[in-house]
Amino acid sequence: MGEVDPAFIQAPEHRPKLSVIEAQGIPLIDLSVLNSPDDTINDDALVAEIGDACKKWGFFQVINHGVPLEKRQRIEEAARKFFAQPLEEKRKVRRDEEKVLGYYDTEHTKNVRDWKEVFDLTVQDPTFIPASLDPDDEEIDEWHNQWPEYPPELREACEEYAKEMEKLAFKLMTLIALSLGLPGNRFQGFFKDQTSFIRLNHYPPCPAPNLALGLGRHTDAGALTILAQDNVGGLEVKRKSDGEWIRVKPTPDAYIINVGDIIQVWSNEAYESVEHRVMANSERERFSIPYFLIPAHYTVVKPLDELTNELNPAKYRAYNWGKFFTTRKLSNFKKLSVENIQISHFKIQELSNKLEGGLTIT
Repeated sequence: MGEVDPAFIQAPEHRPKLSVIEAQGIPLIDLSVLNSPDDTINDDALVAEIGDACKKWGFFQVINHGVPLEKRQRIEEAARKFFAQPLEEKRKVRRDEEKVLGYYDTEHTKNVRDWKEVFDLTVQDPTFIPASLDPDDEEIDEWHNQWPEYPPELREACEEYAKEMEKLAFKLMTLIALSLGLPGNRFQGFFKDQTSFIRLNHYPPCPAPNLALGLGRHTDAGALTILAQDNVGGLEVKRKSDGEWIRVKPTPDAYIINVGDIIQVWSNEAYESVEHRVMANSERERFSIPYFLIPAHYTVVKPLDELTNELNPAKYRAYNWGKFFTTRKLSNFKKLSVENIQISHFKIQELSNKLEGGLTIT
């Protein structure tokens, strides 16, 4: 990644600004009240704080979250060891259209290549996913994790960390459900055969951080994301109030949480999935570890009945999560001639504008 290939260069309107606006107001929420042995959540102030953060920002940070620091440090150290290897070693576990998990260094976001390399693993091994995009094809594929020989501790570190992430994710989903006026366990059933995954990200120093991005602008397609970032930083969030890109300053031992597209649909846009991106850095490498909480492949994603009525009708048509996910995954391996599939393609209002020409999704 020494010189900048044109594949990395962002269109002028999406290039990073040289000046940085540091986040003022992205909520920092203390979860210490959840660390008692009692599993019930009855802190109205905390529920309100979570709801306010989801509504105003779509992003928040959590501290005193109950995840042991040594579990995080162990996976971070193993990730650094893995990425420090020569490229030919990492490519021994390279993912492709057959083996969709493992190492990859040519990922595209919005059809522009990202300045990063990644290692993906699913939380459940195997994970079950539709075999094709055809809505009538009921065949299911099994995705299996690929593990490198080095470092030998990577697998155990990832599997232990995944258990901690799942515990935290379910606590947060309970709080989000309560904040929407739903029973605390309303979302749990969707994750019985979850397709959740963890990604190890490495962003090498970039000689042209004014032209390229570590990760291009996007929203997360899943339900909830829990991000561990190092002290280098670089995550930027598009502020809902004015559309400005705001840098999220790293907070030691905190996790950054963001609402994904699925919660946007489930909540019928009470909470919105917000665009974010990662800046490249000319001097320092950066590491981050997102955990993506994602439901079972057979989940039909649509606005929840409890959150829709005559005055607030459903804003989205239902879609099958597994078919949606398969479509998105395949786009990682090739540059598309059209925009990748998005939840906006299922918005009912937008479809009404296409009635004359038919209901094709573009």
